[in-house]
Amino acid sequence: MTQAHAPGRRPDNSWVLVVEDSQEDAEAIERALARSHPQLRLEFLDRGDDLVDRLLGEDPLPGILLLDLNMPGVSGHAVLQAVRARPDLAEVTVVVFTSSTAPSEVDAAYAAGADSYIYKPLNFHLFSTVLKGALDYWLEAKGRPPASGGSAPSVK
Repeated sequence: MTQAHAPGRRPDNSWVLVVEDSQEDAEAIERALARSHPQLRLEFLDRGDDLVDRLLGEDPLPGILLLDLNMPGVSGHAVLQAVRARPDLAEVTVVVFTSSTAPSEVDAAYAAGADSYIYKPLNFHLFSTVLKGALDYWLEAKGRPPASGGSAPSVK
């Protein structure tokens, strides 16, 4: 169920906030999205500490939060739970992008309110393809056209 957000705090669907502690993964995300979605504004944080407070001060909000789960300090799970505990952040799409494939991690992320859970492939080509597909899907769902050269996956 989508809750109403505060007036004037609509998400900016051209802004993706990436919370990723691995410099190598952050660089791969930046390279992949610069190729597939050059129109997007990317911002990177290497920790989830104080993320909710920061988001509450943003206007507009990022349209997509790309969130790693395994981070030092506040875990991605705790960040996800804190974001979803705030009705005024309900419009932010949270895409978990992590190296964990454990079914319990997937279940916990969805139970906490993740919109998508995506495994980070080790191969850069596949990494780019998976990331592009996820962003295309959410951008189209939010009323923005996907990147050229592909369509969003269908939901069944």
